[in-house]
This record gives sequence, C-alpha cells and structure tokens, in this order.
Amino acid sequence: MKRAFFVAATGQNVGKTTTCLGLVSGLQKRHASVGYLKPVGQEHVETETGIHVDKDVLLFHSHFQLKDSYEEMSPVLFPRGFTRDYLDGKVSHEGLVQKIERSFHAITARHPITVLEGTGHMGVGSIVNLNNAQVAAHLQVPLLLIASGGLGSSFDELELNRIQCEKHGVRLAGVILNRVLDEKRAMIIEYMTKALRRWNIPLLGCIPYDAFLTTPTMADYEQLFQTTLTTGEEFRWRHFENIRLVATSAEMYRSLIFSNQLIITPADREDIILATLTRYWDLKIAHPEEELELGLILTGKNPPKDSLIEQIRRAHIPMLYIPLASFVALKMIHSSTTKIRSEDTPKIQEAVKVVESHLDFDQLEKATM
Repeated sequence: MKRAFFVAATGQNVGKTTTCLGLVSGLQKRHASVGYLKPVGQEHVETETGIHVDKDVLLFHSHFQLKDSYEEMSPVLFPRGFTRDYLDGKVSHEGLVQKIERSFHAITARHPITVLEGTGHMGVGSIVNLNNAQVAAHLQVPLLLIASGGLGSSFDELELNRIQCEKHGVRLAGVILNRVLDEKRAMIIEYMTKALRRWNIPLLGCIPYDAFLTTPTMADYEQLFQTTLTTGEEFRWRHFENIRLVATSAEMYRSLIFSNQLIITPADREDIILATLTRYWDLKIAHPEEELELGLILTGKNPPKDSLIEQIRRAHIPMLYIPLASFVALKMIHSSTTKIRSEDTPKIQEAVKVVESHLDFDQLEKATM
C-alpha cells in the first residue's frame, strides 16, 4: 500500500526542514525508497540546468540522491508578484491543483512512502487557496504538526493550527516538538502527552535543542549582507559558535583570541587585525597540525588596505567587508535566522543524527496509516 503524509509547522523557523531531514533518513532505513515532495514553495533557487525549484527540494534531492525530477518534487512556486497575478485572474487555481496532484500521484506511485513538506504555518498560502491544510485536504493525506519545544505556548500554537486542519477535513496524525531544552525534556514529554490526549493524537518525537544547528557560516553572512568573501573562499562553509564584537584595546583583545570565533571589528582597527594574524601564525609555527579557525567581518566607511587584505589572504582566514557600523552588523546577525542549505554537509548530517534518533518511527508509521 502506497502511503504519504504531510509535514507542517506552527510557524516559520520552527525546524520543519530539519525535522524532515531526519524523517526521510529514518524512513529510508525502513523502506525500499522514500519520496519527497514540496507541493508549494516560496524561496526558490536555480538548478544547474536552469530550472527554478524550492530551495528545500534542491537540498533533499542532493543529499538523499533522489531520482524523481525537480519539476515533480517542486510543482508550484510563489515567485514575486504571484499573489497579485492570482488575484487578477492571470493564474488558474485549478491548474495549480492539477500540477500538485500530478506530482503527488507520480511520486507516490514510485515509492512505498512519501514525505510532503509544507511551507510556513498552516495558513500560509491562504490568499491563493493553497494553504497547508488545503493542500493536504486535496491530496487526502494525514498531517504531522511540528511545534517549538515548550508546553503551554506550544500547545496554544498547535490549537490554532489544528483548527485549520479541522476546517478543511484533514486528519491530524501526530505532533513533533523541536528544540526542547534538556532540563525540561522529561516534564514536557509527560505533560504534552497528557494534553494531546484530548485530541486523541500521539507525541511522536521530542527533539532536543542542538546549538550547532543554529551556528551560521561565512556563506550565511555573504547572503545576509549581500556581498562575497574577500579572502578565504575555501572556508565559506566554516561554522562559528562564538561571535565577538571587538572594540577594546589590542592588549586586552590578545587574551580573548581563541578558535571557532567570528571577529567583528572596524576595518581601520589594524592593531586588532594584526594581533589576530600574529596569533594565527604563532600557533601555526608552534603546532603546524592545529588550525585557529577564525573568521573576520570588517566594518566601517573605509575598506581595509590592500596590504592588509593580502596578509589576511596568506593566513587563509575567511573575511568579508561591509560598509556598515559594527553594531549595525551585529544587530543584523542576531536578528537573522540560519537555514540549512544543500552545501552545508556538516549541518545536514547533524540534523539527520539528532532528529532521527529522537523520533518514534514505529508509532509514526502506525499514526499515518
């Protein structure tokens, strides 16, 4: 029997794609093959063949080496201006539904089980009558809801999204909580399980918070600041657990230089930059096998001198320059959200490991029958 289920979340940045990575990986160990489909996509990218697909489709197609075509895995996209065209009658709703249904039937025909990933919260897409609940209803598949790892507030968000499912006649098959703090894990499992009994649905997983999954890379900063690395391009995918805005004296700063650190400082603070380079080479000479994994974001009206850039390049430190004040750059970083991309293999592997190991696949398969 061919089976499929829809995965939605209570909001943006809850961890839907991260969870789907673990779901697909775990299901691949239990079935001959697993299909993946993102019926409606918002953020799209261009493939090497010039096809535009949802960015998550590119991620899953690449990482899991899926054989279904991009067009089938990403049937409908909402590019800029799409909703206006829809409301102006330039886009046929029936045509959109038919594209989704064709993709669904083609992919589910090839795989014993298929994971459908939604977009945003349950109501996203309502303006074109294709929100997550409506799509799941058209395809007649059960739905899993992912919420942030709390209790009261998480249940409130689940209730708001559950109502959409009920409205459109979609069966809510289970709940997965993501980013649950270790010290609250046992309590949340106990009491969320009790709370979900009123809906007669199971808690299928309680995924712990993993700091690494939130750590950005230099590639993320390139995207955030709409620029490219000046040096150290080979370390575009280096992760940083620590971010330090340096405005202190060079003497004090020298004691604060350690590995896996992103340093933000004005480009005209040559004393700070030179202190960083000195520490890098001192370690390299004393311990050639070790690497001081640093990154630099240089800020301010004036870019760094060419001679300084060359020294940074020789040290293979990834660096980018942005013509903003340091505190503005830091504020932008703290307000941004890091997404998993197809090139970020370490983060994908970590997501698969942490999610897959905290899902009850036996109960999940039973719930989605």
